[in-house]
Amino acid sequence: MAESIAVVTGGNKGIGFEICRQLARKGINVVLTARNAARGQKAANTLQAEGLNVVFHALDVTDAASIQALAQSIQQTYRRCDILVNNAGILINGDGMSVMREPADVVRETVETNVYGPMQLMQALIPVMKQQRYGRVVNLSSGLGQLTDMGDGYPAYRLSKTALNALTCMFAAATEGSNVLVNAACPGWVRTDMGGSSATSGVEQGADTAVWLATLPDSGPSGKLFRNRRRVAW
Repeated sequence: MAESIAVVTGGNKGIGFEICRQLARKGINVVLTARNAARGQKAANTLQAEGLNVVFHALDVTDAASIQALAQSIQQTYRRCDILVNNAGILINGDGMSVMREPADVVRETVETNVYGPMQLMQALIPVMKQQRYGRVVNLSSGLGQLTDMGDGYPAYRLSKTALNALTCMFAAATEGSNVLVNAACPGWVRTDMGGSSATSGVEQGADTAVWLATLPDSGPSGKLFRNRRRVAW
């Protein structure tokens, strides 16, 4: 089998950067993507200096042409794609914003990045995985998107993660029997730019479940949500 290829979105910092590091430490060739080319290349250079096989590719998940350019580059360069980690995401308004006041434009912008981006990336790269009869897709979700514990605050972000959970189930159904496993990971409250300095977990722990899902055996689950490597309710 050829060397494994992983694509990680939003890989220039935080949980995405740590996912790139942990996957590369497992001997996987990682394509670190980010919208900001300077920051993305700097992140890749940092990991390369650690002796890891990581390269940078620019990607704007809100731009369909950028997504197609990435997919074409992966096909031409590697002829395969084994892992896709949809980590890139935005949080515009914090917990002080109620759904009663959230502007529709904020919801649209959030969904554009957090839902449409992952959807189009899966549409572009899963066919490659199905053709080779192997693939692992991990969507970075959040407990804030769980319908079983839904509340007010973070309305646009909550809505986007609930929709991402639904997409996870849909793509898992669409890939059933193809050895392409599609799951969602809740990293918990992690000390990142988004999570803040008061968060309870470091990026190493935040990345762990996603990396575990990205390297599942063929007998692994699909269409499920996990936190700390344990299945949790949608």
